[in-house]
Amino acid sequence: MGARPGDVVEAFLHHLAVERGSAANTLQAYRADLARYLDHLTTRGLDDLAAVREADVAAFVPALRSAPLNLAASSAARALAAVRGLHRFAVRDGLVPDDVAREVAPPALPARLPRALTVDEVEQLLAGCIGDGPAALRDRALLELLYSTGARISEAVGIDRDDLDVDGRTVLLRGKGGKQRIVPVGRPALAAVDAYRVRARPALAARGRGSAALLLNARGARLSRQSAWHALRGAADAAGLTTDVSPHTLRHCFATHLLAGGADVRVVQELLGHASVTTTQVYTHVTVDTLREVYATSHPRARG
Repeated sequence: MGARPGDVVEAFLHHLAVERGSAANTLQAYRADLARYLDHLTTRGLDDLAAVREADVAAFVPALRSAPLNLAASSAARALAAVRGLHRFAVRDGLVPDDVAREVAPPALPARLPRALTVDEVEQLLAGCIGDGPAALRDRALLELLYSTGARISEAVGIDRDDLDVDGRTVLLRGKGGKQRIVPVGRPALAAVDAYRVRARPALAARGRGSAALLLNARGARLSRQSAWHALRGAADAAGLTTDVSPHTLRHCFATHLLAGGADVRVVQELLGHASVTTTQVYTHVTVDTLREVYATSHPRARG
């Protein structure tokens, strides 16, 4: 009996969850990407993973990039990474004889660097959380924490009350793959969190069932990533920022501003929770670009 693609996908996802400890968000993304791959194999009449050839895998990338999906190159590259992981797993477990996805190259990605706001723009963004109501106080605490700690949005909404050490001015963040790290928290962020905890959280908590989460929604439950993103977007709109903001905007600002201030890249790596310093070094490129601009406009012989 052959290796049914759907069965192998389920075994692979179970492997990622149990043996690799992959985060729920990662598993969700892999499941969606591999569901598209299963559809792709079905359209090619393939119901046995052992019958898949390199050409079948290679054809998956242009299928993602064309109608009706029209995925961006980055999304197609992510989907191919999931497919390559699936085939590696199938070979390792003896389900198929060859790794036919190994040589399939992802689409070329545009050379994009993360857009970081200036310090003044960050101040403008934080000032966009206007009002003394529970939601406004919570959103101000959220944004201050994101900029002060460099946390991903998923990490920020995952903070429990006991994770914040006010006296030690640190917070415990739970990152990708269940990894934890302790990062410092600045005084403005602590002040915003304190205002939220005293003047807003009790009212929100009274509507729920005693959640341990620090940041609560209107029903007293843990704030979701989607709601946190809407809070960020709402603050940007209220502040009149014309620059696009993303869920990672304040994380980008955190890293870029630290490096511009003289922080060591390996320290920033630890603070961001990056497994490799190579991932962090993209922010050094942003900083170098800024320095180059200052040099070009300031040095008397820069244009010579």
